[in-house]
Amino acid sequence: MNGVRTTSGQTIEPFGGKFRKLPKRSLKRIGVVDVGSNSIRLVVFDGAARSPAYFYNEKVMAGLGQDMARTGRLNPEGIKRGFSALARFAALARSMDIAPLTCVATAAVREAEDGPAFQRRVEKETGLKLHVIDGEEEARLSAQGVLLGWPDAKGLVCDIGGNSMELAEVADGKVGRRVTSQLGPFRLQQVAPDQLRAHITTILQGLAEKLGTDHDRIYLVGGSWRAIARLDMERVGYPMTVLHEYRMTPDAVADTVAWIGKHDLGTLRAKVGISASRIELVPLASQVLSQMIEVFGPKELAVSSYGIREGLLYEHMSTTLRKRDPLIEAARFTEKQMARLPGFGKKLYQFLLPLFPNLTPERDRLMRAACLLHDTAWRAHPDYRAEACFDNVTRANMAALSHPERIFLGLALLHRYKNNRAESQMAPLFALLDDDEIRAAEILGKAMRFGAMFAIDDPSDAASLRLTPAGTLELRLTSTGRHLMGEVAQSRFLSLCKSIGVVGIVK
Repeated sequence: MNGVRTTSGQTIEPFGGKFRKLPKRSLKRIGVVDVGSNSIRLVVFDGAARSPAYFYNEKVMAGLGQDMARTGRLNPEGIKRGFSALARFAALARSMDIAPLTCVATAAVREAEDGPAFQRRVEKETGLKLHVIDGEEEARLSAQGVLLGWPDAKGLVCDIGGNSMELAEVADGKVGRRVTSQLGPFRLQQVAPDQLRAHITTILQGLAEKLGTDHDRIYLVGGSWRAIARLDMERVGYPMTVLHEYRMTPDAVADTVAWIGKHDLGTLRAKVGISASRIELVPLASQVLSQMIEVFGPKELAVSSYGIREGLLYEHMSTTLRKRDPLIEAARFTEKQMARLPGFGKKLYQFLLPLFPNLTPERDRLMRAACLLHDTAWRAHPDYRAEACFDNVTRANMAALSHPERIFLGLALLHRYKNNRAESQMAPLFALLDDDEIRAAEILGKAMRFGAMFAIDDPSDAASLRLTPAGTLELRLTSTGRHLMGEVAQSRFLSLCKSIGVVGIVK
Protein backbone atom coordinates (compact mmCIF):
# COMPACT_ATOMS: atom_id res chain seq x y z
CA MET A 1 0.00 0.00 0.00
CA ASN A 2 1.34 3.43 -0.90
CA GLY A 3 2.55 5.87 1.74
CA VAL A 4 2.68 9.65 1.46
CA ARG A 5 5.17 10.87 -1.12
CA THR A 6 7.18 13.96 -0.26
CA THR A 7 8.38 16.57 -2.72
CA SER A 8 11.76 14.82 -2.79
CA GLY A 9 10.10 11.63 -4.00
CA GLN A 10 10.63 9.80 -0.72
CA THR A 11 7.79 7.53 0.41
CA ILE A 12 6.95 7.58 4.09
CA GLU A 13 4.40 5.64 6.16
CA PRO A 14 2.52 8.30 8.13
CA PHE A 15 1.19 5.88 10.74
CA GLY A 16 4.21 3.56 10.75
CA GLY A 17 2.06 0.69 9.46
CA LYS A 18 0.18 0.57 12.78
CA PHE A 19 -3.23 1.17 11.28
CA ARG A 20 -3.24 -2.05 9.28
CA LYS A 21 -2.51 -4.09 12.40
CA LEU A 22 -5.58 -2.83 14.25
CA PRO A 23 -8.79 -4.90 14.62
CA LYS A 24 -10.97 -4.39 11.58
CA ARG A 25 -13.84 -2.67 13.37
CA SER A 26 -11.92 -0.62 15.90
CA LEU A 27 -9.47 2.23 15.67
CA LYS A 28 -6.82 3.38 18.09
CA ARG A 29 -6.86 7.13 18.50
CA ILE A 30 -4.81 8.69 15.73
CA GLY A 31 -3.88 12.36 15.47
CA VAL A 32 -3.46 14.17 12.15
CA VAL A 33 -2.31 17.77 11.62
CA ASP A 34 -3.04 19.55 8.35
CA VAL A 35 -0.86 22.64 7.85
CA GLY A 36 -2.55 24.62 5.09
CA SER A 37 -2.10 28.09 3.62
CA ASN A 38 -4.95 29.54 5.66
CA SER A 39 -5.68 27.14 8.51
CA ILE A 40 -3.83 24.64 10.68
CA ARG A 41 -6.00 21.88 12.10
CA LEU A 42 -5.54 19.00 14.51
CA VAL A 43 -7.97 16.09 14.26
CA VAL A 44 -7.89 13.06 16.54
CA PHE A 45 -9.84 10.15 15.08
CA ASP A 46 -11.53 7.53 17.20
CA GLY A 47 -14.23 4.92 16.74
CA ALA A 48 -15.21 2.51 13.98
CA ALA A 49 -12.33 2.12 11.53
CA ARG A 50 -14.47 2.59 8.39
CA SER A 51 -16.36 5.55 9.82
CA PRO A 52 -14.10 7.18 12.41
CA ALA A 53 -15.45 9.68 14.89
CA TYR A 54 -13.79 12.98 15.71
CA PHE A 55 -12.50 12.58 19.25
CA TYR A 56 -10.85 16.00 19.09
CA ASN A 57 -10.93 18.72 16.45
CA GLU A 58 -9.25 22.14 16.67
CA LYS A 59 -8.50 24.72 14.01
CA VAL A 60 -6.39 27.89 14.01
CA MET A 61 -6.69 30.35 11.13
CA ALA A 62 -2.97 31.10 11.08
CA GLY A 63 -2.80 32.52 7.54
CA LEU A 64 0.67 31.13 6.80
CA GLY A 65 0.24 31.71 3.08
CA GLN A 66 -1.22 35.21 3.22
CA ASP A 67 0.77 37.60 0.98
CA MET A 68 3.05 34.75 -0.10
CA ALA A 69 2.17 35.27 -3.75
CA ARG A 70 3.58 38.80 -3.42
CA THR A 71 6.54 38.23 -1.07
CA GLY A 72 7.48 34.64 -1.85
CA ARG A 73 7.72 34.01 1.89
CA LEU A 74 5.45 32.80 4.68
CA ASN A 75 3.48 35.48 6.49
CA PRO A 76 5.44 36.58 9.62
CA GLU A 77 2.33 36.81 11.78
CA GLY A 78 1.19 33.48 10.34
CA ILE A 79 4.48 31.91 11.39
CA LYS A 80 3.97 33.11 14.98
CA ARG A 81 0.42 31.84 15.11
CA GLY A 82 1.42 28.64 13.36
CA PHE A 83 4.19 27.85 15.86
CA SER A 84 1.87 28.59 18.75
CA ALA A 85 -0.77 26.24 17.32
CA LEU A 86 1.70 23.47 16.52
CA ALA A 87 3.32 23.66 19.96
CA ARG A 88 -0.12 23.36 21.53
CA PHE A 89 -1.06 20.45 19.28
CA ALA A 90 2.16 18.62 20.21
CA ALA A 91 1.39 19.13 23.91
CA LEU A 92 -2.19 17.93 23.43
CA ALA A 93 -0.94 14.81 21.66
CA ARG A 94 1.35 14.01 24.57
CA SER A 95 -1.52 14.51 27.02
CA MET A 96 -3.74 12.20 24.97
CA ASP A 97 -0.92 9.68 24.58
CA ILE A 98 -1.30 9.68 20.80
CA ALA A 99 2.16 10.90 19.80
CA PRO A 100 3.60 10.98 17.22
CA LEU A 101 1.18 13.09 15.26
CA THR A 102 1.04 12.76 11.49
CA CYS A 103 1.65 16.25 10.09
CA VAL A 104 1.09 17.15 6.44
CA ALA A 105 1.93 20.55 4.97
CA THR A 106 0.59 21.77 1.64
CA ALA A 107 0.96 24.76 -0.71
CA ALA A 108 2.24 27.48 1.63
CA VAL A 109 5.13 25.52 3.14
CA ARG A 110 5.69 23.74 -0.19
CA GLU A 111 6.17 26.93 -2.23
CA ALA A 112 7.53 29.57 0.15
CA GLU A 113 11.27 30.19 -0.04
CA ASP A 114 11.45 29.98 3.75
CA GLY A 115 9.23 26.88 3.84
CA PRO A 116 12.17 24.47 4.47
CA ALA A 117 13.38 26.68 7.33
CA PHE A 118 9.89 26.69 8.84
CA GLN A 119 9.77 22.92 8.48
CA ARG A 120 13.10 22.45 10.27
CA ARG A 121 12.21 24.88 13.04
CA VAL A 122 8.89 23.13 13.68
CA GLU A 123 10.66 19.80 14.13
CA LYS A 124 13.38 21.27 16.34
CA GLU A 125 11.09 23.27 18.64
CA THR A 126 7.95 21.11 18.78
CA GLY A 127 9.16 17.65 17.82
CA LEU A 128 6.59 17.49 15.01
CA LYS A 129 7.81 16.28 11.63
CA LEU A 130 6.09 18.06 8.75
CA HIS A 131 5.67 15.96 5.62
CA VAL A 132 5.47 18.44 2.74
CA ILE A 133 3.46 17.01 -0.15
CA ASP A 134 3.19 18.19 -3.75
CA GLY A 135 -0.02 19.38 -5.40
CA GLU A 136 -0.92 16.11 -7.10
CA GLU A 137 -0.45 14.19 -3.85
CA GLU A 138 -2.63 16.76 -2.10
CA ALA A 139 -5.30 16.15 -4.74
CA ARG A 140 -5.04 12.38 -4.29
CA LEU A 141 -5.38 12.51 -0.52
CA SER A 142 -8.34 14.90 -0.70
CA ALA A 143 -10.03 12.58 -3.19
CA GLN A 144 -9.43 9.64 -0.88
CA GLY A 145 -11.06 11.62 1.90
CA VAL A 146 -14.14 11.99 -0.30
CA LEU A 147 -14.11 8.24 -0.96
CA LEU A 148 -14.02 7.60 2.77
CA GLY A 149 -17.30 9.50 3.11
CA TRP A 150 -18.78 8.56 -0.29
CA PRO A 151 -17.71 5.01 -1.27
CA ASP A 152 -19.67 5.33 -4.54
CA ALA A 153 -18.42 8.82 -5.38
CA LYS A 154 -18.11 9.52 -9.10
CA GLY A 155 -17.02 12.84 -10.56
CA LEU A 156 -14.45 15.50 -9.77
CA VAL A 157 -13.10 16.36 -6.34
CA CYS A 158 -12.18 20.04 -6.04
CA ASP A 159 -10.12 21.04 -2.98
CA ILE A 160 -9.53 24.75 -2.55
CA GLY A 161 -6.96 26.13 -0.11
CA GLY A 162 -5.47 29.54 0.42
CA ASN A 163 -2.79 29.34 -2.28
CA SER A 164 -3.83 26.45 -4.51
CA MET A 165 -6.76 24.48 -5.84
CA GLU A 166 -6.58 20.79 -6.72
CA LEU A 167 -8.81 18.62 -8.88
CA ALA A 168 -8.98 14.82 -8.99
CA GLU A 169 -11.20 12.26 -10.68
CA VAL A 170 -12.97 9.64 -8.55
CA ALA A 171 -14.90 6.59 -9.74
CA ASP A 172 -15.28 2.94 -8.73
CA GLY A 173 -13.57 3.56 -5.42
CA LYS A 174 -10.39 4.81 -7.09
CA VAL A 175 -8.64 8.12 -7.71
CA GLY A 176 -7.84 8.86 -11.33
CA ARG A 177 -6.17 11.84 -13.00
CA ARG A 178 -5.33 14.78 -10.80
CA VAL A 179 -4.02 18.30 -11.29
CA THR A 180 -3.07 21.30 -9.19
CA SER A 181 -3.42 25.02 -9.89
CA GLN A 182 -2.75 28.43 -8.35
CA LEU A 183 -6.41 29.32 -7.96
CA GLY A 184 -6.32 29.81 -4.20
CA PRO A 185 -7.85 33.11 -3.00
CA PHE A 186 -4.56 34.37 -1.50
CA ARG A 187 -2.95 34.19 -4.95
CA LEU A 188 -5.96 35.73 -6.66
CA GLN A 189 -5.70 38.76 -4.37
CA GLN A 190 -2.59 39.69 -6.36
CA VAL A 191 -4.42 39.76 -9.71
CA ALA A 192 -5.79 43.08 -10.96
CA PRO A 193 -9.62 43.15 -10.67
CA ASP A 194 -10.10 43.92 -14.37
CA GLN A 195 -7.98 40.89 -15.30
CA LEU A 196 -9.35 38.46 -12.72
CA ARG A 197 -12.11 36.82 -14.74
CA ALA A 198 -9.88 36.16 -17.76
CA HIS A 199 -7.10 34.89 -15.47
CA ILE A 200 -9.40 32.39 -13.72
CA THR A 201 -11.01 31.24 -16.96
CA THR A 202 -7.65 30.62 -18.66
CA ILE A 203 -6.44 28.42 -15.79
CA LEU A 204 -9.73 26.51 -15.58
CA GLN A 205 -9.76 25.84 -19.30
CA GLY A 206 -6.26 24.39 -18.98
CA LEU A 207 -7.46 22.11 -16.17
CA ALA A 208 -10.47 21.06 -18.24
CA GLU A 209 -8.20 20.04 -21.11
CA LYS A 210 -6.46 17.62 -18.77
CA LEU A 211 -9.52 16.23 -16.98
CA GLY A 212 -12.36 16.66 -19.47
CA THR A 213 -15.79 18.21 -18.90
CA ASP A 214 -17.94 15.07 -18.73
CA HIS A 215 -18.30 15.03 -14.94
CA ASP A 216 -21.86 15.30 -13.65
CA ARG A 217 -20.89 16.03 -10.06
CA ILE A 218 -18.18 18.08 -8.40
CA TYR A 219 -17.35 17.31 -4.76
CA LEU A 220 -16.30 20.48 -2.96
CA VAL A 221 -13.56 20.21 -0.31
CA GLY A 222 -12.21 23.17 1.62
CA GLY A 223 -13.27 25.91 4.01
CA SER A 224 -14.09 28.49 1.33
CA TRP A 225 -16.48 26.10 -0.41
CA ARG A 226 -18.12 25.20 2.91
CA ALA A 227 -18.57 28.91 3.65
CA ILE A 228 -20.37 29.43 0.33
CA ALA A 229 -22.56 26.38 1.01
CA ARG A 230 -23.43 27.68 4.46
CA LEU A 231 -24.44 30.99 2.90
CA ASP A 232 -26.55 29.12 0.34
CA MET A 233 -28.36 27.44 3.24
CA GLU A 234 -28.98 30.85 4.79
CA ARG A 235 -30.29 32.31 1.53
CA VAL A 236 -32.85 29.56 0.93
CA GLY A 237 -33.78 29.02 4.59
CA TYR A 238 -32.58 25.42 4.54
CA PRO A 239 -33.73 23.66 7.73
CA MET A 240 -30.44 21.85 8.43
CA THR A 241 -26.93 23.20 8.95
CA VAL A 242 -25.02 19.94 8.42
CA LEU A 243 -22.69 20.77 5.54
CA HIS A 244 -21.48 17.26 4.67
CA GLU A 245 -23.43 15.94 1.65
CA TYR A 246 -25.23 19.25 1.15
CA ARG A 247 -26.16 19.49 -2.53
CA MET A 248 -26.41 22.57 -4.76
CA THR A 249 -27.42 23.01 -8.38
CA PRO A 250 -25.45 25.33 -10.67
CA ASP A 251 -28.43 27.71 -10.73
CA ALA A 252 -28.52 27.78 -6.92
CA VAL A 253 -24.82 28.63 -6.80
CA ALA A 254 -25.35 31.47 -9.28
CA ASP A 255 -28.19 32.84 -7.17
CA THR A 256 -26.15 32.61 -3.99
CA VAL A 257 -23.09 34.28 -5.51
CA ALA A 258 -25.30 37.16 -6.67
CA TRP A 259 -26.93 37.29 -3.23
CA ILE A 260 -23.54 37.43 -1.48
CA GLY A 261 -22.54 40.33 -3.73
CA LYS A 262 -25.57 42.35 -2.57
CA HIS A 263 -24.90 41.93 1.16
CA ASP A 264 -22.35 43.23 3.61
CA LEU A 265 -19.87 40.48 4.46
CA GLY A 266 -19.82 41.44 8.13
CA THR A 267 -23.58 41.05 8.35
CA LEU A 268 -23.47 37.67 6.62
CA ARG A 269 -20.66 36.55 8.90
CA ALA A 270 -22.70 37.40 11.99
CA LYS A 271 -25.67 35.43 10.69
CA VAL A 272 -23.86 32.17 9.96
CA GLY A 273 -20.82 32.21 12.23
CA ILE A 274 -18.08 32.16 9.60
CA SER A 275 -14.70 33.47 10.81
CA ALA A 276 -13.52 36.91 9.67
CA SER A 277 -10.47 35.48 7.90
CA ARG A 278 -12.67 33.00 6.03
CA ILE A 279 -15.44 35.38 5.00
CA GLU A 280 -12.99 37.80 3.39
CA LEU A 281 -11.96 35.07 0.94
CA VAL A 282 -15.54 34.21 -0.04
CA PRO A 283 -15.93 36.77 -2.88
CA LEU A 284 -12.83 35.47 -4.68
CA ALA A 285 -13.77 31.85 -4.05
CA SER A 286 -17.25 32.61 -5.38
CA GLN A 287 -15.77 33.84 -8.64
CA VAL A 288 -13.72 30.67 -8.99
CA LEU A 289 -16.75 28.49 -8.29
CA SER A 290 -18.96 30.38 -10.73
CA GLN A 291 -16.43 30.11 -13.54
CA MET A 292 -15.66 26.49 -12.73
CA ILE A 293 -19.32 25.71 -13.25
CA GLU A 294 -19.23 27.50 -16.60
CA VAL A 295 -16.13 25.62 -17.77
CA PHE A 296 -16.90 22.11 -16.43
CA GLY A 297 -20.71 22.20 -16.64
CA PRO A 298 -21.60 19.89 -13.73
CA LYS A 299 -25.21 19.01 -12.97
CA GLU A 300 -24.68 19.07 -9.21
CA LEU A 301 -22.22 20.21 -6.59
CA ALA A 302 -21.89 18.32 -3.30
CA VAL A 303 -20.08 19.48 -0.18
CA SER A 304 -17.63 17.13 1.52
CA SER A 305 -16.41 17.78 5.05
CA TYR A 306 -13.82 15.06 4.46
CA GLY A 307 -10.50 15.88 2.83
CA ILE A 308 -6.78 15.35 3.32
CA ARG A 309 -7.00 14.24 6.94
CA GLU A 310 -9.58 11.58 6.18
CA GLY A 311 -7.63 10.70 3.04
CA LEU A 312 -4.68 9.74 5.20
CA LEU A 313 -6.87 7.28 7.08
CA TYR A 314 -8.25 5.88 3.84
CA GLU A 315 -4.67 5.40 2.65
CA HIS A 316 -4.18 2.72 5.28
CA MET A 317 -7.44 0.83 4.86
CA SER A 318 -7.42 -2.59 3.28
CA THR A 319 -9.54 -3.10 0.16
CA THR A 320 -11.96 -5.17 2.23
CA LEU A 321 -12.35 -2.41 4.79
CA ARG A 322 -12.85 0.23 2.12
CA LYS A 323 -15.77 -1.74 0.69
CA ARG A 324 -17.69 -1.73 3.95
CA ASP A 325 -20.64 0.63 4.34
CA PRO A 326 -19.57 3.58 6.55
CA LEU A 327 -23.13 4.07 7.80
CA ILE A 328 -23.53 0.47 8.96
CA GLU A 329 -20.07 0.42 10.51
CA ALA A 330 -20.81 3.61 12.46
CA ALA A 331 -24.19 2.25 13.58
CA ARG A 332 -22.61 -1.02 14.72
CA PHE A 333 -19.98 0.84 16.68
CA THR A 334 -22.59 3.12 18.27
CA GLU A 335 -24.72 0.13 19.26
CA LYS A 336 -21.73 -1.59 20.82
CA GLN A 337 -20.84 1.51 22.84
CA MET A 338 -24.28 2.82 23.81
CA ALA A 339 -27.07 0.21 23.54
CA ARG A 340 -28.41 -1.70 26.53
CA LEU A 341 -28.21 -4.98 24.62
CA PRO A 342 -25.50 -4.81 21.94
CA GLY A 343 -26.29 -7.28 19.18
CA PHE A 344 -30.06 -7.00 19.51
CA GLY A 345 -30.28 -4.65 16.52
CA LYS A 346 -29.44 -7.42 14.05
CA LYS A 347 -32.05 -9.70 15.62
CA LEU A 348 -34.64 -6.94 15.47
CA TYR A 349 -33.86 -6.39 11.77
CA GLN A 350 -34.33 -10.09 11.00
CA PHE A 351 -37.61 -10.20 12.93
CA LEU A 352 -39.06 -7.19 11.11
CA LEU A 353 -37.80 -8.05 7.61
CA PRO A 354 -41.03 -9.85 6.53
CA LEU A 355 -42.86 -6.54 6.89
CA PHE A 356 -40.84 -5.06 4.04
CA PRO A 357 -40.79 -7.59 1.16
CA ASN A 358 -39.79 -5.14 -1.57
CA LEU A 359 -36.96 -3.19 0.06
CA THR A 360 -34.59 -1.39 -2.25
CA PRO A 361 -30.89 -1.68 -1.32
CA GLU A 362 -30.97 2.01 -0.33
CA ARG A 363 -33.92 1.53 2.03
CA ASP A 364 -32.57 -1.77 3.36
CA ARG A 365 -29.36 -0.14 4.63
CA LEU A 366 -31.41 2.56 6.36
CA MET A 367 -33.51 -0.12 8.04
CA ARG A 368 -30.37 -1.96 9.17
CA ALA A 369 -28.93 1.25 10.57
CA ALA A 370 -32.19 2.14 12.33
CA CYS A 371 -32.38 -1.26 14.03
CA LEU A 372 -28.77 -0.97 15.18
CA LEU A 373 -29.42 2.52 16.56
CA HIS A 374 -32.91 1.92 17.96
CA ASP A 375 -31.80 1.72 21.61
CA THR A 376 -28.77 4.00 21.76
CA ALA A 377 -30.61 6.93 23.38
CA TRP A 378 -31.98 4.95 26.32
CA ARG A 379 -30.08 7.06 28.87
CA ALA A 380 -31.97 10.19 27.80
CA HIS A 381 -34.96 11.27 29.87
CA PRO A 382 -38.05 9.33 28.70
CA ASP A 383 -39.84 12.57 27.83
CA TYR A 384 -37.07 13.54 25.40
CA ARG A 385 -35.87 10.23 23.94
CA ALA A 386 -37.81 10.61 20.70
CA GLU A 387 -36.45 14.09 20.01
CA ALA A 388 -32.96 13.06 21.21
CA CYS A 389 -32.91 10.15 18.72
CA PHE A 390 -33.95 12.40 15.88
CA ASP A 391 -31.47 15.12 16.80
CA ASN A 392 -28.59 12.68 17.28
CA VAL A 393 -29.01 11.10 13.87
CA THR A 394 -29.65 14.25 11.86
CA ARG A 395 -26.55 15.92 13.32
CA ALA A 396 -24.35 12.86 13.78
CA ASN A 397 -20.95 12.49 12.17
CA MET A 398 -22.06 9.74 9.81
CA ALA A 399 -20.85 9.28 6.27
CA ALA A 400 -22.63 7.92 3.19
CA LEU A 401 -25.88 9.47 4.37
CA SER A 402 -27.69 12.14 2.34
CA HIS A 403 -29.72 14.82 4.08
CA PRO A 404 -33.11 13.21 3.21
CA GLU A 405 -31.72 9.87 4.43
CA ARG A 406 -30.72 11.51 7.72
CA ILE A 407 -34.25 12.78 8.17
CA PHE A 408 -35.76 9.39 7.25
CA LEU A 409 -33.53 7.62 9.76
CA GLY A 410 -34.21 10.23 12.43
CA LEU A 411 -37.96 10.10 11.89
CA ALA A 412 -37.98 6.29 12.10
CA LEU A 413 -36.14 6.48 15.41
CA LEU A 414 -38.48 9.21 16.64
CA HIS A 415 -41.43 6.86 16.04
CA ARG A 416 -39.59 4.05 17.78
CA TYR A 417 -40.22 6.03 20.98
CA LYS A 418 -43.32 8.02 20.09
CA ASN A 419 -46.55 7.16 18.29
CA ASN A 420 -47.11 10.55 16.71
CA ARG A 421 -44.98 13.47 15.61
CA ALA A 422 -47.57 16.19 16.15
CA GLU A 423 -46.10 19.50 17.31
CA SER A 424 -42.58 18.14 17.05
CA GLN A 425 -39.85 20.78 17.22
CA MET A 426 -38.21 18.93 14.33
CA ALA A 427 -41.20 19.41 12.00
CA PRO A 428 -39.43 21.88 9.64
CA LEU A 429 -36.95 19.13 8.74
CA PHE A 430 -39.72 16.76 7.67
CA ALA A 431 -40.13 18.92 4.55
CA LEU A 432 -37.03 17.22 3.10
CA LEU A 433 -39.13 14.04 2.70
CA ASP A 434 -42.23 13.46 0.59
CA ASP A 435 -45.43 12.00 2.07
CA ASP A 436 -44.58 8.42 1.05
CA GLU A 437 -41.17 8.63 2.70
CA ILE A 438 -42.66 10.07 5.88
CA ARG A 439 -45.18 7.22 6.02
CA ALA A 440 -42.45 4.61 5.40
CA ALA A 441 -40.33 6.07 8.22
CA GLU A 442 -43.35 5.98 10.56
CA ILE A 443 -44.04 2.33 9.73
CA LEU A 444 -40.42 1.36 10.36
CA GLY A 445 -40.40 3.31 13.63
CA LYS A 446 -43.59 1.69 14.90
CA ALA A 447 -42.32 -1.74 13.85
CA MET A 448 -39.19 -1.16 15.94
CA ARG A 449 -41.35 0.21 18.77
CA PHE A 450 -43.24 -3.08 18.90
CA GLY A 451 -40.34 -5.46 18.24
CA ALA A 452 -37.96 -3.80 20.69
CA MET A 453 -40.22 -4.34 23.70
CA PHE A 454 -41.90 -7.60 22.63
CA ALA A 455 -38.93 -9.74 23.64
CA ILE A 456 -35.73 -8.96 25.51
CA ASP A 457 -33.38 -11.50 23.91
CA ASP A 458 -34.56 -12.38 20.39
CA PRO A 459 -38.08 -11.57 19.15
CA SER A 460 -37.80 -14.36 16.57
CA ASP A 461 -37.81 -16.88 19.42
CA ALA A 462 -41.16 -15.52 20.54
CA ALA A 463 -42.99 -15.03 17.25
CA SER A 464 -42.80 -14.51 13.51
CA LEU A 465 -44.45 -11.91 11.30
CA ARG A 466 -46.23 -12.53 8.00
CA LEU A 467 -47.74 -9.86 5.78
CA THR A 468 -50.39 -11.59 3.65
CA PRO A 469 -51.67 -10.66 0.19
CA ALA A 470 -55.13 -10.48 1.75
CA GLY A 471 -54.15 -7.37 3.71
CA THR A 472 -53.51 -8.86 7.13
CA LEU A 473 -50.45 -8.91 9.35
CA GLU A 474 -50.12 -12.19 11.18
CA LEU A 475 -48.18 -12.46 14.41
CA ARG A 476 -47.59 -16.15 15.00
CA LEU A 477 -46.61 -16.72 18.61
CA THR A 478 -44.47 -19.51 20.00
CA SER A 479 -45.12 -20.89 23.46
CA THR A 480 -42.62 -18.37 24.77
CA GLY A 481 -44.31 -15.56 22.89
CA ARG A 482 -47.73 -16.27 24.38
CA HIS A 483 -46.41 -15.19 27.77
CA LEU A 484 -44.87 -12.04 26.26
CA MET A 485 -47.94 -10.80 24.41
CA GLY A 486 -49.19 -8.50 27.13
CA GLU A 487 -51.38 -5.42 27.01
CA VAL A 488 -48.64 -2.98 25.93
CA ALA A 489 -47.34 -5.35 23.26
CA GLN A 490 -50.88 -5.81 21.92
CA SER A 491 -51.38 -2.04 21.76
CA ARG A 492 -48.12 -1.46 19.89
CA PHE A 493 -48.83 -4.29 17.47
CA LEU A 494 -52.22 -2.78 16.59
CA SER A 495 -50.64 0.67 16.17
CA LEU A 496 -48.17 -0.87 13.70
CA CYS A 497 -51.00 -2.53 11.78
CA LYS A 498 -52.90 0.76 11.60
CA SER A 499 -49.86 2.60 10.19
CA ILE A 500 -49.47 -0.05 7.48
CA GLY A 501 -53.21 -0.11 6.79
CA VAL A 502 -53.77 -3.82 7.45
CA VAL A 503 -55.74 -5.95 9.90
CA GLY A 504 -53.70 -7.50 12.70
CA ILE A 505 -54.15 -11.13 13.56
CA VAL A 506 -52.45 -12.84 16.51
CA LYS A 507 -52.16 -16.62 16.24
